[in-house]
Amino acid sequence: MAQTQAQRGDHILEVFDTAFGELLAADPAAFRVKFRKMAASAFAFYRGTAALFYADLDREAKGGPFLDERTARVWIHGDLHAENFGTYMDANGRLVFNVNDFDEAFVGPFTWDVKRLAASLALIGYTKALSDTQISAIVREYAAAYHERIHALATGAKADEVPPFTLETARGPLLGALRQARTHTRFSLLDSMTEIVDYERRFSRGGAIPLDEATREKALAAFDAYLETIPDSGRPSREAYRVKDVIGRRGVGIGSAGLPSYNFLVEGHSDALENDVVIYMKQGQTPAVSRHVTDPAIRAFFRHEGHRTVISQRALQAASDPWLGWSELDGNGQLVAEVSPYAVDLDWSDIDDPADITAVVADLGRATATMHAAADVDESGHDLVPFSTEKAIDAAVGADAEGFAELLVDFAHSYGAQARADHQTFVDLFRNGRIAGLD
Repeated sequence: MAQTQAQRGDHILEVFDTAFGELLAADPAAFRVKFRKMAASAFAFYRGTAALFYADLDREAKGGPFLDERTARVWIHGDLHAENFGTYMDANGRLVFNVNDFDEAFVGPFTWDVKRLAASLALIGYTKALSDTQISAIVREYAAAYHERIHALATGAKADEVPPFTLETARGPLLGALRQARTHTRFSLLDSMTEIVDYERRFSRGGAIPLDEATREKALAAFDAYLETIPDSGRPSREAYRVKDVIGRRGVGIGSAGLPSYNFLVEGHSDALENDVVIYMKQGQTPAVSRHVTDPAIRAFFRHEGHRTVISQRALQAASDPWLGWSELDGNGQLVAEVSPYAVDLDWSDIDDPADITAVVADLGRATATMHAAADVDESGHDLVPFSTEKAIDAAVGADAEGFAELLVDFAHSYGAQARADHQTFVDLFRNGRIAGLD
């Protein structure tokens, strides 16, 4: 039975209380910022409501087309939308365009990732005034490119046949993002975040949270523990770990509202001040998808949310940040990684022509498939997913490739419309003081 707008509003409030209630109570101001950002557009609302998305999927049958005991147990991104792609510098010093932001990663049905991406394409297409027919064609292109790459990987394609998106292989806006990232420098990042006092670099204090001595010592102890989680093959020299300064911060972004974090300024690989490195440590959060995956073995695999985030990212990325690791602070799992000067997100603002959108979306399909294929026992080195994910997904999708595409098209339109309606309902709830803790 379809919900009335009032019933839907109550459902949204219930999901928000479960997902955000504790953090909101601790830092209402951060959530006012988060919710105002979400109020700006239906897409911004969609980005901030993975919890609502999975609560809605949970109301569907637990099974579904293309899911079996293997394809329902794949390492997934958890928040795969069209803006969670961008550039990074991999452990080999190569600029790569790929999926980013793994805070919501978990193990679950692979269709949840591709459905979430498909609905985001419908929302972007709507904002660019594309017709439903054009949106359908774009989603079909995503589905076809995803299946094509999964099939290639499942049937033993060589590395040069399925290359990553780099300065040599990318095209269009993906190449533009990589070229932009290449112009960035570590010095410009340091210049924006630090200052030199008495011939030594330290963080600028603007916007920082002062740390008392006890808190500083706890943060430094957590940093020391983190160093043991960096893989030996990726570790810089020991001198690179010397901490010069540490400051506190508090997240106010759409995904990090209310979460405490710390920035560490470390020596880098030489005495030269331009080689200093900024490392961030932030509290891991419970992934929305985990509330709807019932296998206790999956949850038991992770020590805490910081460990889960790092292990998931390493599983889903072929060559991740060499500084990536985890720790624990005040009983909470922490994610630790470099604040990279080479991170550039895919910018959709100037991608307007349907042909250009289609080309980009096809590449996102290939990137999604590569991510799913990396996260199995053969590639990632972990035994939580003890089978070849690309072969399992290829077998499921290959049995009905047209049906797979139509599943994503239908979901994109239906959930895109739901998200637009939910956005308006949310704005009304927010502006009329209906969200508990913000009145």
